[in-house]
Amino acid sequence: MILLQNSILRLEYNPATDILQVRYPDLQRFHMSEIRHSLHVMVETIRNYDVRKLLLDARTTAVEIEEDENRQLTMELVAMLAKTRLVKIARIQPYDPEREARAQHNIEEARKAGLLSYEVATFSTPDDALAWLKA
Repeated sequence: MILLQNSILRLEYNPATDILQVRYPDLQRFHMSEIRHSLHVMVETIRNYDVRKLLLDARTTAVEIEEDENRQLTMELVAMLAKTRLVKIARIQPYDPEREARAQHNIEEARKAGLLSYEVATFSTPDDALAWLKA
């Protein structure tokens, strides 16, 4: 069932598997306040539905902001998600290997900072990601 759909995010929840699927938004400088707001709405939805498993699809996400701003946004999101009851996050990696390397660096920084209270795994296909979440 679709819980939210706007120009930035689409939240699709399957109560049978307790998996929320989200296409990670394009990070465009002139939309950052809307993106931050939408990510807050996503976290509130996770909290309200007591979601335990999240699938973040970053395959086609465009990143048009500076690396420092991207890292800061990632840390904010990780910290907000840590305040939910999430157990697992499966990421579908971007097609661009350079963007994926930066994303992995940000995830490692969050790990070092002790912000991850849930498992995070990265996959190249949605089927692999869903299989891991369902296991």
